[in-house]
Amino acid sequence: MLLKAFLDYLLLEKKYSQLTVNAYKKDIETFLNFINEEDQTTTIKEVHYSQIRSWIVSLVQKDITNRSINRKISALNSFYKFLLKIEEVNLNPLSKHKALKTSKKVQIPFSEKEIATVLDQINHDQDFEGLRNKLIIELFYSTGIRRIELVNIKLKDVDLINKTVKILGKRNKERIIPLLPMIVNSVNSYKLERNKLEIITDNQYLFLTKKGVKIYETLVYRIINDYFSKASSKVKKSPHILRHSFATHLLNEGAELNAVKELLGHSSLAATQVYTHNSIAELKKVYAKAHPRSKK
Repeated sequence: MLLKAFLDYLLLEKKYSQLTVNAYKKDIETFLNFINEEDQTTTIKEVHYSQIRSWIVSLVQKDITNRSINRKISALNSFYKFLLKIEEVNLNPLSKHKALKTSKKVQIPFSEKEIATVLDQINHDQDFEGLRNKLIIELFYSTGIRRIELVNIKLKDVDLINKTVKILGKRNKERIIPLLPMIVNSVNSYKLERNKLEIITDNQYLFLTKKGVKIYETLVYRIINDYFSKASSKVKKSPHILRHSFATHLLNEGAELNAVKELLGHSSLAATQVYTHNSIAELKKVYAKAHPRSKK
């Protein structure tokens, strides 16, 4: 009952997405199952940090990464904070816990040449799936939206007259992103083919499968991975890397960090600053070219 109350709190009050709430549920249930196997008499309200530490050790022994373990602990910590708030416990056993050390992941964006190669290749595909995939890639690169955000775009969210798209982001926060003229053209071309589908089940959504149902996240990932595998040798080829490329290329061209933050839908600048390290090389070029002492 307490877990359900917590999940309802995340969904209804904190406005977390169902996907995020499901992730919290899974992580907390992993801990509850561990406690139940260790000692069936212990309830969630009676847990001590020593038991949580044993759980962490068991996760490490299963070769689960520190990053994933930290995520699970963070979910459990949020649960205990909720229990404190509703006065079901008097103490959070994780109050003094320190996160496990993790190595910083360096996300390598696609180059402008790699993106141009993919778009040039896909321009030859003029059937429904070709036009849809082209629009998906263009939208990712020109707006920096997340995969789940793209999947949930509805026809009514796209304003072709004002050249904008309304995006529903994390915690149901809306933002309006401008559309480039090329995107407007791509939307029109795609919609013509979309309307030719024999059966359309999810008519409110912009992106559909060829069977007329709402597109899904794994298919979107597969589309990006397939196209960029032919143009890039980078290990990771995903929608997130396109989002990363969008932010990095904007910053390289002199866009303000605050503007990029708003476009990405970040709640703080700290989240956006992760993209700035890729701009250092470009900054060095500008610095060397512009500083009066650089040629002496």
